[in-house]
Amino acid sequence: MGVELLTVVLLVCILIFFALGAPVGLALGGIAMMVGYFTWGEGIFNVIPTTVESTYFSFILLAIPLYIYMGQLLTHSGIGNAMFSASQMLIGKLRGSLAISVVFICSMIGAMVGIIGAGIMSSGSIALKPMLDAGYDRKMALGTIMAGGALGILIPPSIPMIMFAASTQNSVGRMFLGAMMPALLTIILLITYIIISTKLKPEKAPLLSENLDLPVLTPKEKFRVARDGFFAIGLIFVVLGSIISGIATPTESGALGVAGAILLAIFFKRFKLDMFRMVGFQTAALVSVAMWIILGASVFSNFHLLMGIQGMIADFTHGLDLPPIMIILMFQLIMLLLGFIIDEFIIVLMCAPLFTPIAVALGYDPIWFGVLMIINILIAVQTPPYGFALFYLKGIAPADVGMGEIYKSVTPFILVNLIVLITCMIFPDIVLWLPNLVMG
Repeated sequence: MGVELLTVVLLVCILIFFALGAPVGLALGGIAMMVGYFTWGEGIFNVIPTTVESTYFSFILLAIPLYIYMGQLLTHSGIGNAMFSASQMLIGKLRGSLAISVVFICSMIGAMVGIIGAGIMSSGSIALKPMLDAGYDRKMALGTIMAGGALGILIPPSIPMIMFAASTQNSVGRMFLGAMMPALLTIILLITYIIISTKLKPEKAPLLSENLDLPVLTPKEKFRVARDGFFAIGLIFVVLGSIISGIATPTESGALGVAGAILLAIFFKRFKLDMFRMVGFQTAALVSVAMWIILGASVFSNFHLLMGIQGMIADFTHGLDLPPIMIILMFQLIMLLLGFIIDEFIIVLMCAPLFTPIAVALGYDPIWFGVLMIINILIAVQTPPYGFALFYLKGIAPADVGMGEIYKSVTPFILVNLIVLITCMIFPDIVLWLPNLVMG
């Protein structure tokens, strides 16, 4: 059976299993082994132990449970709320200030959690009620939370970026640095959209002074809010700075972040044994799901590589006789379509080993291509009608919010992300300037 036919069989089987609701990791790994057994015989099962060894014994991937644990500690201890309150107090009475705070803080929370689904759910649990209580338009509130929570995978420390670096043998530090300017550009454009939109339609975002139900903080309460928010945001910068400066590896910085989150919770008298136990169980559940997905997707990817998919794609793209940038655009379209049916983990693990070597052979920098992949995934999982993250947003929305309203709420924010993607494609130095400056 040729590699082209094998690829079609694999994709059809995946769609069928996903439609039946099969677990993602089991479906990917099981399909690869089933097709491999009927194609090559029992020898294909040797892929499993080698994949386990290369995946689960990777020092870089050990950072994943640590970052998830840090995010859960900060969120459930209430320090995430302190970040939100401090940001809102700093911005003041500007129209749309609550939405601007949400973009900034939700992106930080999303970065702490490291994955889109948990980022949106955590952000929504903190930010949605204050926005609705302040009289914000529901579409503005939901779209802002989606934009901020999902943006976490573009802001270091990002788990998909760690996975990209691990699967393509690239520097995590350079990936983190490369994503910082696109992330900053995205935040600036999102805030600009909010300011312009609320100025044109003031009913979308009432001024806080127009809402008399919001509490007035005393000077002592303001000091406590500012202190808690400063230390929480500072912890994120310490974790990131330790990686960029070379003081710690991503895994060591994750451990530093966990220790810092525990110390902050104790120092601010927010640490409780029940909370600590609940965070441990939730982290274990998230990590277990993530590890099964990583194993299944890695087995699938390795089988795909063994059967020669990389050579097929290289020959196909060469045969098209297209300019290199058109090949990159084609890869972006494929990943965009994949985002309709699978989450960010699997897209990275399936596409990074296949597309990155081809992009490098075409003369492009792997860090630039990796950051484009992360931005593309950010767009893909939010795009109607079947974007993966839309259903996370539905889960935290009021019961009477339909999918049509959610589609309308996220559309302008997706367009902002699309502008960032196109801009980074046209001007690669937006991605490469900072890593080249800091790391050479």
